[in-house]
Amino acid sequence: MKASTWYIGGRLLQAIPLVFWVIVVNFVMIHLAPGDPVSFLAGEYEATPEYMEAMRTEFGLDKPLITQLGVYLFKVVQGDLGYSMRMKQPVLELILSRVPATFLLMGTAMFFSTLFGVLLGATYSRRSSLAENATTFLAIAGYSMPAFWLGQMLLIVFSLHLGWFPSQGMMSMRVRETGVWAVIDTLHHLVLPALTWATYHVTIVFRLTRSKMLETLSQDFIITARGKGLDRRAILYRHALPNALLPVVTVLGVNVGFMLAGSVLVETVFAWPGMGRLMFEAISARDYPVLLGLFLVISVMVVLANLVTDIVYALIDPRVTYR
Repeated sequence: MKASTWYIGGRLLQAIPLVFWVIVVNFVMIHLAPGDPVSFLAGEYEATPEYMEAMRTEFGLDKPLITQLGVYLFKVVQGDLGYSMRMKQPVLELILSRVPATFLLMGTAMFFSTLFGVLLGATYSRRSSLAENATTFLAIAGYSMPAFWLGQMLLIVFSLHLGWFPSQGMMSMRVRETGVWAVIDTLHHLVLPALTWATYHVTIVFRLTRSKMLETLSQDFIITARGKGLDRRAILYRHALPNALLPVVTVLGVNVGFMLAGSVLVETVFAWPGMGRLMFEAISARDYPVLLGLFLVISVMVVLANLVTDIVYALIDPRVTYR
């Protein structure tokens, strides 16, 4: 069996106890947090104590916490994440219906932010130039802006005042087709939330690429390339950039977790129907099964993203071996 197969299998086995403890910790923290899902569902003044007690029995909330945890773990092993208390739907089905929207938004933001971050970092890799100082200032400004504030500013300027882009949702109510016009309408809705999400990520990629490029350009093989008479463009993009991309690949894997966590803010601001908005709705309603299901799915996604990052890292860097 190939070393890569052993490595991937070993990493997946290592992820099992990690995901297990994520489930346990999240379960305990959510159930010990203030708030009662039964009170939210029954209404503050309308339900009788007997009815609320019957609802607690229905959802299993009347049992000891350790018993609830054991029942939940047994169901998770069987692939059953429970039912949403608020929507009365299977949690897994509910989450999977929101995954495409989040992946579309996150994938678009990550693709363009990585592309422009790498290109800008490689292009403006000179010290003390005016363009370099300007891009560095903009990168620091973009890094410092909270996503929810930037999203609201983009909505106010480009949606409310200029009317260039829609203010919420993934598709207009009037669009019922599934062809080209539906795709165009979705892309139209995608611009502002993707720009909000990409602004923070592009600053990280830019600063990391530029820092690594400056380090690489001072190495001996670059000096040798200059001595051979190669032009600056060939030195930058053919020799220096491939070496500077290695830390960027690592950051991409780490940023998957940060972007999934940040999806709560971005998707709520733009009413984007993804996992982040579902999490906000579940938190507001104290919908325990949905919250636990989301945390579990996100944890698995982060583990897989880190595994893919390690594999890609080994492919682009021959010095890295599977052990």
